[in-house]
Amino acid sequence: MKFTLSWLKRHLDTTAGIEEISRRLTMLGLEVESLEDPASRLGGFLTGHVLEAGKHPNADRLHLCKVSIGREVLQVVCGAPNARAGLKVVVATPGVVIPATGEALKKGNVRGVESQAMMCSWRELMLGEDHSGIIELPADTPVGEPLTKVMSFDPVIDVAITPNRADCLGVRGIARDLAAAGVGKLKPLPVEPVKGVEPSPVGVSLSLPPDGASACPLFVGRTIRGVRNGESPVWLKSWLTSVGLRPISALVDITNYFTLDLDRPLHVFDVAKLKGDLEVRFARPGESLAALNGKTYALDDGMTVIADSAGPLALGGVMGGEPSGVTPQTTDVFLEVALFDPMRTAATGRRLAIESDARYRFERGIDPAFVMDGMELATRMILELCGGEASQPVITGDRPSDGRSISFRPHRVEQLGGVPVDESRMLSVLESLGCKVARTGDSYAVLPPSWRADLTGEHDLVEEIIRIVGYDSIPVVSMPRPGVVRPVLTAGQRQAGWVRRGLAAQGLVETVTWSFQPGAVAEMFGGGRADLRLANPIASDLDSLRPSVLPNLILAAGRNADRGLKDVALFEVGPQFHGDQPGEQRLVAGGVRAGRAVGRHWAQPVRPVDLFDAKADALAAIAAAGGPADGVQVVAEAPAWYHPGRSGSLRLGQKVLAVFGEMHPKVLARLDIKGPVVGFELYLDALPQPKVRATRAKPLLKVSPFQAIERDFAFIVDHDVSAEAVMRAAKGADKALISDVLLFDHYEGPHVGEGKKSLAIQVTLQPTERTPTDAEIEAVAAKVVAAVGKVTGGVLRG
Repeated sequence: MKFTLSWLKRHLDTTAGIEEISRRLTMLGLEVESLEDPASRLGGFLTGHVLEAGKHPNADRLHLCKVSIGREVLQVVCGAPNARAGLKVVVATPGVVIPATGEALKKGNVRGVESQAMMCSWRELMLGEDHSGIIELPADTPVGEPLTKVMSFDPVIDVAITPNRADCLGVRGIARDLAAAGVGKLKPLPVEPVKGVEPSPVGVSLSLPPDGASACPLFVGRTIRGVRNGESPVWLKSWLTSVGLRPISALVDITNYFTLDLDRPLHVFDVAKLKGDLEVRFARPGESLAALNGKTYALDDGMTVIADSAGPLALGGVMGGEPSGVTPQTTDVFLEVALFDPMRTAATGRRLAIESDARYRFERGIDPAFVMDGMELATRMILELCGGEASQPVITGDRPSDGRSISFRPHRVEQLGGVPVDESRMLSVLESLGCKVARTGDSYAVLPPSWRADLTGEHDLVEEIIRIVGYDSIPVVSMPRPGVVRPVLTAGQRQAGWVRRGLAAQGLVETVTWSFQPGAVAEMFGGGRADLRLANPIASDLDSLRPSVLPNLILAAGRNADRGLKDVALFEVGPQFHGDQPGEQRLVAGGVRAGRAVGRHWAQPVRPVDLFDAKADALAAIAAAGGPADGVQVVAEAPAWYHPGRSGSLRLGQKVLAVFGEMHPKVLARLDIKGPVVGFELYLDALPQPKVRATRAKPLLKVSPFQAIERDFAFIVDHDVSAEAVMRAAKGADKALISDVLLFDHYEGPHVGEGKKSLAIQVTLQPTERTPTDAEIEAVAAKVVAAVGKVTGGVLRG
């Protein structure tokens, strides 16, 4: 809601400055979003005097002027048609920033002649829309003075209005709040009825069904003959321009002025364009309206229209129609002032995607008692600015009854608001806001004003009193702390945090994606069932709960690839859903890698990501969570969205902790993603919880002073024996001395026989008490050979 200081002072008698008014508005709950003082951007502009205005030697439509700015005379090339000798003008010299462009002025060469300055129009200074010529200052304006000294500028205030304060969508409503807070006195608004000279030649009827009568309970209007629809006066155009509205004509500007000034939308019809009387009804199937915004809208039977015998002329409470709109040639008008249902108005605006000042106010609720007064005030203003004669009013329908008396107990102010307020001050505040107060025993009966539909209960009255007295008067009191327990994370929450750190240490970047995804994508990952479909999705392509975190991560990797980042590693910790009932969701840590694991480098070949990268990420996440990463078993089984020959699962007994592998080519093709892409899903709820022992914590790092010893072994095993089984058996041969086992070679060929393969491992021995002897080392080696032979049937390769 924008307005100028002078506009506010039309309703508020105050000596307060703009800063004080701004501060009080914010404290009243009317937050000032911006405070714009035009003078702040006009500091470098000077007044000038055009001494000569001759013809440009090389251009017929340009003038070559000599302009005095007091201390010197400048040569200015100007194309304005009103440039002439003797004119007092506004001059910008080089270096001054032009508000309309935001650029600093420079000396220029126009058709071979130097221009040393610029004479400005109202639009260039952002003080109006007029750019038909340069500004003409009064003849007695001193020359060479800063513009800010010879002209006064009106600050513009922009206030954020909450939905419940519809009464403050007019300047008078804001002035009323300020007056109640003691920032001046609200000026009276005299309403003098205009006596009609004859009955209105245009009649009005409400043709609404009984169950739809609330669509327009009251319609008031009158015909005004002999108007002159010319330009508005300067003060009206200035105010409208300052708040971002373009002055059009006197009649249109008056309707816009009443909307902003008194929160009273109204409309004028050109009587010459009407076909018979007006009728308020619901739209009929097949009807349409060419609106004032230049668009044509198809209407339905849920929309309220103002129509004549030829069809709809306006959408009630939303927007007028172009065919019946006023023009400079209009001489007779019908003024419409009505009440329209907020709910129906909002629904119509949403269905047709029409945003208008009228809709914004009607859907929040306007003052039902101000219909007749609004018509009389608008009539008088039209007669003053446009002339003419007014008919007698046409009144159809009735004003809705008030009947909203609220019982108010004064002690509730301190009880609910925490602020002691004198009872007389409470009553004064309520009356200054327009409430009628009557004593009823120990309490008061309070009748809120017609413009405050948001006051419905005692708590609302308490809030109003506290608001006007000042929120800053509420004492600052510390919350009581006894009994407050320090928040404690659950074991699962701690594990999720550890997993995030572990995956970040692996080089993956955490993401947060929607818990929804397209139904077609969900079906590829085991979801898409009817019970997982959303009844009211936030977007048409996000209509299903995700059965896996991987699709959104894969699509995110694809978007990165489309923007040139083809090698990405992403992870997310979040829920995935298997049903719509409580407990039918799992907390999962999922991750994907796409592109290359090793980029181009002279020292090593390029390597694309593979399932072992995904496996390593899954194991790292298990280890970070405190899980038994060394004790899990690898099984070549994974869901259908993984590649069947390049995927697996990590199990602890019969429990699946994680799945990993390369994404299925068909899945990537349907997602339009270029591979390779690998991923993993770690089920955090399947991880065993770390055991908590009431013992002294072990040191995090135990460093041995003795040199580690490495021994290599090559075993020939059956083709279907996994390397994991060999490594696990070797490591279990001597748990005290063997610290690590690494696979460094794999061979299949004629030298090991058909159906066989060779697996070479490196076993690291890490003594902690003393350096082992050769005999002890050989004994451990024998244990390794025996353990591998027992578990896998493998024998040393000769």
